[in-house]
Amino acid sequence: MELFSLPSLFLLSTLFVFYISKFLNKRSQRNCYMLHYECFKGKDERKLDTETCAKVVERNKHLGLEEYRFLLRTMASSGIGEETYGPINVLQGREASPTLLDAYSEMDEIMFETLDKLFHKTKGFVSPSDIDILVVNVSLFAPSPSLTSRVINRYKMREDIKSFNLSGLGCSASVISIDIVQRIFETRENAFALVVSTETMGPHWYCGKDRSMMLSNCLFRAGGSSVLLTNAARFKNRALMKLVTVARAHVGAEDEAYSCCMQMEDKDGHPGFLLTKYLKKAASRALTKNLQVLLPRVLPVKELIRYAIVRAIKRRTTTKRESTSSGIGLDLKTGLQHFCIHPGGRAIIEGVGTSLGLTEFDIEPSRMALHRFGNTSSGGLWYVLGYMEAKKRLKKGDKILMMSMGAGFESNNCVWEVLKNLDGKNVWEDSMDRYPELSKIPNPFVEKYDWINDDTMSFIRV
Repeated sequence: MELFSLPSLFLLSTLFVFYISKFLNKRSQRNCYMLHYECFKGKDERKLDTETCAKVVERNKHLGLEEYRFLLRTMASSGIGEETYGPINVLQGREASPTLLDAYSEMDEIMFETLDKLFHKTKGFVSPSDIDILVVNVSLFAPSPSLTSRVINRYKMREDIKSFNLSGLGCSASVISIDIVQRIFETRENAFALVVSTETMGPHWYCGKDRSMMLSNCLFRAGGSSVLLTNAARFKNRALMKLVTVARAHVGAEDEAYSCCMQMEDKDGHPGFLLTKYLKKAASRALTKNLQVLLPRVLPVKELIRYAIVRAIKRRTTTKRESTSSGIGLDLKTGLQHFCIHPGGRAIIEGVGTSLGLTEFDIEPSRMALHRFGNTSSGGLWYVLGYMEAKKRLKKGDKILMMSMGAGFESNNCVWEVLKNLDGKNVWEDSMDRYPELSKIPNPFVEKYDWINDDTMSFIRV
């Protein structure tokens, strides 16, 4: 006697195949592959060299001798070079009276140039109509219609696209955007996503004399990036990298951390961006909270056990006065090979490098990205990644830790696994042969304007 009839066997086999397929699809939906990324590079006439910067400073009639000296010290120690890019309205001398068109023009140039290049290089397998998810992050410009709508209109994307327009998240918004995408991937099969990260600098150029607000003019520059992601397993062989994990930490409950990085007006009514002395402490605290979650996911158990034992011994054998040694104590190289530190400023890069026990070789990509392109806000991490790729550092199987920090105060980090040896041409193509040597040349601000520090200048009205 047959236990199952042919129709029953067919039904059972169909159900078996269905659930196996569902299980495999569920696993593949957890994947997040990076297919391509593009960074913005301005035209030569947009470069903010020493002479151009001096002209911008000279136009600010609110500055006195002490402000000039402060700017000279800041620029001389900033780690920023002669070839970063500035907003058009600032270069044209209209920083005190920006228009809405200036903001739109700046965003259109960065977003559309990077997206045009991205779609051109991936046109064999992805088109704008294939995009399922679009995330655009720009902290200081949130027009209506949204910037995501502007992108959708430009590229005539589908009506069922899921779009997200993020603002106010600062320099760490790109990793937040990737986190949003990978979470949506868990509910969508074979999806494509775009993450566009940039910032509008022109309409927010500070024209006052508050030193804590003048810092943003010295550090921030025009730039941005576009990244193409997918969870479709069939594109694994085309992918550059695979997302391993994302961790986010927010210490905004502390008043000092919340207010250390803030858009505001000074006492004279000049709008700008405030950066306080607490910024470094807030960044350290947020990064520590983040790494406490992230590192156990990516470092081998052996290293975690070694760290726990050493830490326990030190607690029992050292006094409080002796326990002020710097460094995290973990050997990050046991699970990570490369470190993308947000190029927010020389102090941030060197501070993170020291606390994590990184070498000069490890922090070189971030220092060079800061020197060549400045602090491009949420797009900055991708210039660092581009440097690593252009230098042919990225090999199959390597893991990259991306570390970003931004207003709030937040630390948002992620880890990527390299899926193939990378040596593609990118935004660094015409600069690669000159770095890192170019960054070692003394800052020309000191040579040209050190006379400002002469004591006799104190008796002269500047």
